[in-house]
Amino acid sequence: MAADIPVVIYPPAPDGGRRVRIGDRFVGMAYTVLDVVEFLRRAGPEVLASIEETDVVGAGWIEWRGAGPREWPR
Repeated sequence: MAADIPVVIYPPAPDGGRRVRIGDRFVGMAYTVLDVVEFLRRAGPEVLASIEETDVVGAGWIEWRGAGPREWPR
């Protein structure tokens, strides 16, 4: 699927947000999995245009650093 595009979600910041990098660009701060979904949809390839929350949570091609996809501290 999108394994050609490295996607990294960084550890939670003190405010609970997590930096998101797609390829070689930081695309923003995510505060929920839905934010990650939206960043991926905007990233480009048509294959990501229809990505859903469950796709992100179970994606082996997304590198979650410091915490998994279900951990969004506030």
